[in-house]
Amino acid sequence: MGITELLILAVALSMDAFAVAMCKGLALGRITVKNAAVVGLWFGGFQALMPLLGYFLGVQFADYITAVDHWIAFVLLALIGAQMIREAISKKEEPADASLKPKKMLVLALATSIDALAAGISMACTPGTNIWFAVLFIGVTTFILSAVGVKLGSLFGTKYKSKAEFCGGLILILLGLKILLEDLNLLTLPF
Repeated sequence: MGITELLILAVALSMDAFAVAMCKGLALGRITVKNAAVVGLWFGGFQALMPLLGYFLGVQFADYITAVDHWIAFVLLALIGAQMIREAISKKEEPADASLKPKKMLVLALATSIDALAAGISMACTPGTNIWFAVLFIGVTTFILSAVGVKLGSLFGTKYKSKAEFCGGLILILLGLKILLEDLNLLTLPF
């Protein structure tokens, strides 16, 4: 997995966390650097941990799935993307909660990083993936976007929440399609 693909994956995976961080910013109202850092650390930490766990799960079964690994990566990324798009177009809104208590943040961090677990499994099926660099990159990207999301939420509210989720979902589907087409030798891109 090249740096361009990793950047696209990191941004797409962090869209859920970004959207929830915006809601936190809306609920908090007045934002401090500490608030943004707390949200960023929770979301960034779990977005790094979950693909690592998924990768190690995927590696355990790599010998059995090598022939169809590109299909697995495509299906997992497409399902994650479709779920994000479905949530983006859903009319159901969750109430904003200003709490940054560990119990509340743990639930949110887990909920926004489940897709990263599946992405980690797909990374185990992608040759040339440096998992340690990948999880660090994903975690830092999510930290930054979540901290920015808190600030933007305090400024703009939830106006862009669904757009961020929709774009993240679409990016994941396209990334999965790219992996599939390259592995089937139907597409050759320089990145």
